[in-house]
Amino acid sequence: MSTFIIQVSGAAYGSAAPVHALAFAKAAIAGGHQILRVFFYQDGVFNTSSLGTPASDEFNVYQAWREFSREYSVPLVNCISAALRRGMLSKEEADIHGLPHWNVDDIIDNGGLGELITGIAKADRLMCF
Repeated sequence: MSTFIIQVSGAAYGSAAPVHALAFAKAAIAGGHQILRVFFYQDGVFNTSSLGTPASDEFNVYQAWREFSREYSVPLVNCISAALRRGMLSKEEADIHGLPHWNVDDIIDNGGLGELITGIAKADRLMCF
């Protein structure tokens, strides 16, 4: 059994990376492996917007990541710098910055690159999408 950290840098709906990352994560778990966390980095933070509303016949990548996290107890982590730079705010960050709205719900944690590095140190492999 191997342990993985998954880094998603591709934007939702602008890249196939998030869908491939999700498929890999599900296949790894089905194969008996463990996913320590999914780290959204660069444009990958756009996958964590709770306000995305794709058409009913389109794949909802945000909802798929939420369901994956809940079903397998895999933490989802936004790079806080990348998220803030791109306007991806949790309620906590919106409060800190005096903003009335947020678009990242509490299933997504905020973390820095240090969290990615400590995860890499614990994992057998880093998979980047």
